[in-house]
Amino acid sequence: MLKTCLTAVRGPAVCVGRCFSREVSGAVSTLAGFSSPPLSTEASLYVHWPYCLKRCFYCNFNKYIPRSDKQDVMLECLQRETETLLKLSQVSRITSVFFGGGTPSLAHPSTIAAVLETVARHAGLSEEAEVTLEVNPTPVGSSKLEDFLHAGVNRFSIGVQSLRDDDLKVLGRDHNSQHALQTVAEARRLCPGRVSVDVMFGRPGQSVASWELELDELLSVCDDHVSLYQLTLERGTQLFRQVQKGQLSVPSDDITAVMYESARRILQKRGYLQYEVSNFARNGAISQHNMSYWKASQYLGVGPGAHGRFVPHGEEDVCREARTQTLEPDVWLREVQQRGHGTRRRIPLTHLGLLEEVLVMGLRLVDGITHQHWQLFSPRADLHQILSSSSEVQDLQQTGVLILDDRGLRCSWQGLALLDSMLPTLLLLLEAYTQGLQEQQARGATIGDQRDGGQRVSKPG
Repeated sequence: MLKTCLTAVRGPAVCVGRCFSREVSGAVSTLAGFSSPPLSTEASLYVHWPYCLKRCFYCNFNKYIPRSDKQDVMLECLQRETETLLKLSQVSRITSVFFGGGTPSLAHPSTIAAVLETVARHAGLSEEAEVTLEVNPTPVGSSKLEDFLHAGVNRFSIGVQSLRDDDLKVLGRDHNSQHALQTVAEARRLCPGRVSVDVMFGRPGQSVASWELELDELLSVCDDHVSLYQLTLERGTQLFRQVQKGQLSVPSDDITAVMYESARRILQKRGYLQYEVSNFARNGAISQHNMSYWKASQYLGVGPGAHGRFVPHGEEDVCREARTQTLEPDVWLREVQQRGHGTRRRIPLTHLGLLEEVLVMGLRLVDGITHQHWQLFSPRADLHQILSSSSEVQDLQQTGVLILDDRGLRCSWQGLALLDSMLPTLLLLLEAYTQGLQEQQARGATIGDQRDGGQRVSKPG
């Protein structure tokens, strides 16, 4: 239950629970008490750089080893798809930009600058907008940080993962602990207060004691943001095969749960406040971009395999869509050259689907979902109406893992680690409530038709 909960949002590619499980053709149904959020002229932007120099042994992300240098054509197509989606969404302001991957620090800084210039040309991008670049802490990545800063990046997210060289080799990383420390130091020099560090736990052979020592060592050199990721064994990866064959062993779920709780206490003691399941910040240095996902705001996804959630204006049915771009870079490049974008899949979101996203993503936040935020999506059916009469929710509140009060809905400290075990219950209650409204609407429509018909028959000819 903890493992899925700690699957971090590394770009808008994942949605926990049953979000977007339904493909809807034609008009999206309207339910009494629910509505789409007010149409927004703002969105965040995720840009996916799909290339890596090598594939880490645990990784099943949408990554590719390039057979030739495609920087120029990739730049051209990233710019063109950005322009297309900005025009389609008609947003007038991009609130944040996140360059993820893959290894976007392999891109030329001029590529990053050109994409940002395209955004500024077709939508507003203020100087204060958060612009994040994921960085692989190799000497090559570290050497280009200042150039990325001049290109418009003002926040770095560094994939340290571990400070143990033997563990980095097991993970198949192409850096060592010294590279990581040097990269963090250089990033902090250039962007003080705007450097995030990724660290992974639940690694093969790792113990609670060794994890606590490593985290304490890492925090002594960190900036103001830390992201914790639990290692997940993904089918098809080299690490999965090694564990299956008994060549390596990973800590049990009980041990990783202790690791997570221990890390939360250590981070809190060092001044890092937890604001999301896997993210911690001090001095207010939260990730504004990722907050847009957790708050169910609009975002555009550019690049091979990128995901987006936005309203495509100018079409017959104005509703938010879940969009996925073509995965394979060479195919995506051809599609963008031919038609301006590489959108492969479009799913209009039902009101239920949208509310599922608000619920699932919002509960990842320590502050949870306020009543005011829920009301943007559901103005006449509030959280109390939907959940408070449920015996299951009452049990969760009595056991102290879920809180539903005047502030809104949120997990307790203990409940945040158990979020995945609670979500099925909450999603079923939401679905049942919306189905009940649909049935009421259907009955009301039938009675209304009968009454209208009766009146017509009783009228004199």
